[in-house]
Amino acid sequence: MAAQSNGNPAEPFIKIPNIKFTKLFINGQFVDSVSGKTFETIDPRTEEVITRIAEGGKEDVDLAVKAARDAFDSGSWPRLPGCERRRIMLKFADLIEENTEELAALDAIDGGKLFHFAKTTDIPSAADTFRYYAGAADKIHGETLKMSRELQAYTLREPIGVVGHITPWNFPAQMFSAKVGPSLAAGCTMVVKPAEQTCLSALFYAHLSKLAGIPDGVINVIAGYGHTAGAAISSHMDIDKVSFTGSTAVGRLIMQAAAMSNLKPVSLELGGKSPVLIFEDADVDKAVDLALLGTLFNKASEFSSFGFNHVYIKYFLAFWPNSKLLNFLTFFQGEICVAGSRVFVQEGIYEEFVKKLAEGVKSWVVGDPFDPDVRQGPQVDKKQYERVLSYIEHGKREGATLLAGGKPCDRKGYYIEPTIFADVRDDMIIAKEEIFGPVMSVFKFKTMDEAIKRANATEYGLAAGIVTNDLNIANTVSRSIRAGVVWINCYFAFDRDLPYGGYKLSGFGRDFGMDALDKYLQVKAVATPIHNSPWL
Repeated sequence: MAAQSNGNPAEPFIKIPNIKFTKLFINGQFVDSVSGKTFETIDPRTEEVITRIAEGGKEDVDLAVKAARDAFDSGSWPRLPGCERRRIMLKFADLIEENTEELAALDAIDGGKLFHFAKTTDIPSAADTFRYYAGAADKIHGETLKMSRELQAYTLREPIGVVGHITPWNFPAQMFSAKVGPSLAAGCTMVVKPAEQTCLSALFYAHLSKLAGIPDGVINVIAGYGHTAGAAISSHMDIDKVSFTGSTAVGRLIMQAAAMSNLKPVSLELGGKSPVLIFEDADVDKAVDLALLGTLFNKASEFSSFGFNHVYIKYFLAFWPNSKLLNFLTFFQGEICVAGSRVFVQEGIYEEFVKKLAEGVKSWVVGDPFDPDVRQGPQVDKKQYERVLSYIEHGKREGATLLAGGKPCDRKGYYIEPTIFADVRDDMIIAKEEIFGPVMSVFKFKTMDEAIKRANATEYGLAAGIVTNDLNIANTVSRSIRAGVVWINCYFAFDRDLPYGGYKLSGFGRDFGMDALDKYLQVKAVATPIHNSPWL
């Protein structure tokens, strides 16, 4: 079984920050909800209430959209030179970095993120994502077109308008920066609805945006529930684009609402059931390390989360670290859509792999996210905690071999032992459905063709991993897997310049890279006649 931290949930690891911002942020001001309603946000370490937050509803979304619409139609932000937007965004990034410790602490108490890694990589990475897109703000331009008759034509790339961002609870800092960053650079205005489980840092970012000089109405943050505030954003007639990260089921509802309202475009980054294919030529010890990373990762080692701005993180992902570095990087509670939760191991190394995997997971320390020795914190809330435990019971009932874990930790809070099932069949529930928790399923395969077929036998297509020293295998498999990103001899090798998104029910549209910027721009063609020109 995994080790458990004995630390006190609050002290002595760090002083818990004062909660400064609990109201909605609309048109540059923190305000109560129109209804006066509030909701509790719960500390997953202790199951206790942190504070109450204003609960935004349809009326509040209407006010936020009006502010964003006015800021877009009549305000300065879309009309500023790109270099001026860049300057303000860089100031925003600097303020985020200056408040790193407080932001990291908010994500730790609100969502169970491991504080020490959020502080050293997670929040700094969010700041760097804003810097990345700030650099693009003055490089948005169209093309001059070569027409076939007496016309002069060119294209303009214009901001799409008012954007609704609906973000998940598993990566509050990264999702805020990954969505807000490119839309700001494009000249858009926006309404952001963070997940109700993790609103605190989003409200703090809103405060920092005002200090940075982002004009009122450009960024609005509405805390609230998906079925009310989220639904109002998706169906709003005056929102021009919706960007959503979350479950496939909710993604369907958002598409439907967008279609039934003003046919606004949507981009969706949805669920996954990602395979990791380990071939028998691989180093087994290194493959075990990678498999554990691929499944248990979430709230401890976000590896600068989608940024990797630390050299040792790049080294770990690309060149297989020693055990001390692996221990430092730690692991999370599996709350990530690209988790490599289906691990396919070739039969020649299967028994050795399974044995070492069971041994390797014993060293994971589960406990308080403020404890620097902890590798895995709590699940985000009671609902997710119970959901993960229910899947573990499915695995037991369906006959998979339980190698490790399989039960809650013996302590207060939403803690679950990292759980590994071997001898899993493709038709088992744990093999087919996204669990979003620290649960790994291990399968045996014989041939490369079999592995490809079984890896693709899923309704999802978000990510995949390949572990092999054979270049031909790596090339063939990477081109055969239907997934938006494929990692070879690494996993979670994100970078802010690397487009990220899914195939099939994992959604469409890309975050990160210049592909993300394109989502928030319209292409307009302009043509004018030319007469008596010596050439076309």
